[in-house]
Amino acid sequence: METFTNISIIIHATCGAIALLSATIAVIAQKGKKLHRKSGLVFYYSMMACGISAFLISVLPGHESPFLFAVGIFSLFFVLTGYRALQFKRKNHNLMFDKIIAYVMIVSGVLMITLPPLLTAKMDIVLTVFGAVGIYFSIQDLRLFQNRKKLRATWLNQHLTRMMGGFIAAVTAFVVVNQILPGVVGWLLPGAVGSIIISYWVRKNVKSKIA
Repeated sequence: METFTNISIIIHATCGAIALLSATIAVIAQKGKKLHRKSGLVFYYSMMACGISAFLISVLPGHESPFLFAVGIFSLFFVLTGYRALQFKRKNHNLMFDKIIAYVMIVSGVLMITLPPLLTAKMDIVLTVFGAVGIYFSIQDLRLFQNRKKLRATWLNQHLTRMMGGFIAAVTAFVVVNQILPGVVGWLLPGAVGSIIISYWVRKNVKSKIA
């Protein structure tokens, strides 16, 4: 079992490193071009593998970690919704799976916020922030799904925002694992900085459409 655990951890770490590198290339590369699309796909699949392996590790004997499991859900939410956003430009895209993702994130977010105080009598700041962010974006998605016209018009912003969210998750993991920043700061600062960058890109994209 210990060998299997070690292999799972190696796979998780390797996929995380690949995700970080491929996401960096995708961000730098010209959007819509072959390099961007290819590196973006590598990022998507490596993050999926990273998240699934995190689920596995978090339930293995001696490595049980509800925290890691919750962070895995949060990270995969952004990667999945970012990838799915590419389909929103189609007129007749089936939104059933997208709605399921949103509802799963809402339930997970509520549990991330409420379970730590109930079980330990203490609030987990990181899980509370992640849970609240996940709930916010999920509710935003469900509202957007009711307006197909707006959904098609904003697919690019959805793709950009969510894939960057996944990139932030990869950066955060790198910062935390390597102890570049202390404690809660390492968990939350990459997201704060990333949010500013995302807002800038979204505004830039909107202005370019108007022009």
